[in-house]
Amino acid sequence: VSMYHLEEIQRMTSPANMLSPVNRSRLHEEIVSQIQDKIIRGNLVPGDKLPPERELALNLNVNRATVREAMKKLEMLGLVKINHGNGIYVQDYLKSGNLELLKAVIYSNTGSTIDILLQLLFIRRILTPEIAFLAAQNRTDADLLDLRQVIDHESVSVADADIIVHHYIARSSGNIPYIFILNFFNEVSRDYGHLYFDNEENRLRSRKFHCDIYKAIAERNDRKAKKIMYDVLVYTEEQIRKNAVLT
Repeated sequence: VSMYHLEEIQRMTSPANMLSPVNRSRLHEEIVSQIQDKIIRGNLVPGDKLPPERELALNLNVNRATVREAMKKLEMLGLVKINHGNGIYVQDYLKSGNLELLKAVIYSNTGSTIDILLQLLFIRRILTPEIAFLAAQNRTDADLLDLRQVIDHESVSVADADIIVHHYIARSSGNIPYIFILNFFNEVSRDYGHLYFDNEENRLRSRKFHCDIYKAIAERNDRKAKKIMYDVLVYTEEQIRKNAVLT
């Protein structure tokens, strides 16, 4: 994922002066990136009022429509609250943030990306074994066939196969909200999966996991499916933590 390498912004008393003019391409995204960075770093704190739209546009050398688009995105992320007629205020993102903001934080230069990644994996370890449990109970013959085909498809890389296997398990569970959460996990997995899948031993471990979890789900052995999933996720966390230290 490409990142905007913006100049370090000199801190000044006015929030508008804390920002710098943006490049002409993808203007509103650069504005979002700058303000998001300032909020997460604590340069803008909950309750701070942003300058008026006109002042921001002048300071950033963009038109007001671009500023308006950026503010809407920041509000969607839970970073600001737009009070029409009263201004735009910084929110406490720990209260109002969402998965989109989490993704932005992971790919930002603020804090420790690996720490956040490991916290995300911890959440996955809590949720995913229960989904495997449900998949063993609820799977259909069609679900099982889909799972079997991806496991047998050797031309698919182990990393890609792993994403698809987890998707089919989630789909077999019948839990729609989890599928959406998994989609979020997968976006991050595609970018940081090398910390696990670059190791040949780990790739072999994943191939074995695919076969073992398939068998448990095929047999409708819900407890075994849950344990297999839990064990592989614990192993994955350990490997990522170890490889992150080495890189």
